[in-house]
Amino acid sequence: MPSHRSRTTWLTTLALLPALALASCASDPDTETASGEGVEHGASKAEYAEAFADVDPIVLNTQTPAPKGSVTGSYMELYLEAIEEWSDGKITFETAYSNAIAPPEEIDDALADGRLDLGLVLPIYEPSEYPANAALMEVSVLSDHAPVTGTLQHNAWPNQLAFDTPEILSEFADHDMKLMLPFYTSGSNALLCSEARSDLGSIKGAQVSVGGASVGVQASGLGASPVSVQYTELFESLERGVIDCSMTSMNVAVLGGIIEAAPHVALDPEVGLALSPGAMAMSQATWESLPLAAQQLLWDRLDTFVKGNVADKIWTSTAQASAAVIDAGGSFSPLADDARKALERTNEEILTKLAGSGAVADGEAFVEAAREASDTWRSKVGELGYEDEVDYNEFGTWYTPEKVDAEAYAESFYDEILLPHRP
Repeated sequence: MPSHRSRTTWLTTLALLPALALASCASDPDTETASGEGVEHGASKAEYAEAFADVDPIVLNTQTPAPKGSVTGSYMELYLEAIEEWSDGKITFETAYSNAIAPPEEIDDALADGRLDLGLVLPIYEPSEYPANAALMEVSVLSDHAPVTGTLQHNAWPNQLAFDTPEILSEFADHDMKLMLPFYTSGSNALLCSEARSDLGSIKGAQVSVGGASVGVQASGLGASPVSVQYTELFESLERGVIDCSMTSMNVAVLGGIIEAAPHVALDPEVGLALSPGAMAMSQATWESLPLAAQQLLWDRLDTFVKGNVADKIWTSTAQASAAVIDAGGSFSPLADDARKALERTNEEILTKLAGSGAVADGEAFVEAAREASDTWRSKVGELGYEDEVDYNEFGTWYTPEKVDAEAYAESFYDEILLPHRP
């Protein structure tokens, strides 16, 4: 079979888009069919190799958000390597690094127009085009934020909710994308400041850079003044006192090198800031061109992506951030009681507003389902045996890949969330 539509010209692809859109709208994502014989769930590497024996080579265009070999892009590289290996080399990737093909806000467009076949989409940049996905980010205020259990919980339950919310799936289909994984994070967002700020008195009036509407509302609820600062200007803005704090994740803080200028981190394990998620998606046209075995393999090895995201990216960058904070003379602290209560009130206000917003057909049911999914995965993470032996201050000296094995989590994630939607 032809490898995929990247073999066609860009103009030809554009000409085909209306027909492709109609075709994608006509099929149910969970009932669509593909050519060729498939493999059973749980198939071995040898069984997959046999299934690909008569499949023509498939080349897929993709990109990662970071330089090759970087912790920030490790999870994507692990996923691509797993696909190539398990397909016995029949699926390969032309991979660009550091978003070289499309910047974050254009990745969905690149999937639709043929520049990319597989990409990490960021609906957070276009909330008006993806209101249901924006709602998913808003309910993420229900997440936990402890370094181990919180990371696992908040990377799981929003996916369960997303697959159960037709509006979220439809937004991707309407943009000619096949949704693979609705929600993954770079870790908990925190308040990184040039001086210690954890109570309302010290946070009041602080100029805080924010990267989304929800965290802006939360910053205001804490008495801060939310401002927008370009990522590349964060360090200089903090160093010169143009801003006092930045609301961001440890992964981004390490990547941007801002900890030296803002080593005082407020990160409450129980009441936290909204998350800044991404999603994985494929071009719908590319997806439909693939044989069934290829679709199934791309789906089955999402377990590698899930495991790599929490272990190779989030926990590794959190350990690096923890060490950098201590080296810079700072520390991690939970919010003081008054700030915690203020953030709790703000989070409930966000949820109340969302319930009546119309972002999804039944906002109240959506919020209630979010609460249930959050509770379910809080319990499940504990049942799987995960716990937090240290806090963020000690995480840098405590964590090694051998300390926490995310395999059981990835298996449970796949079985509970992804398996019901397997091609």
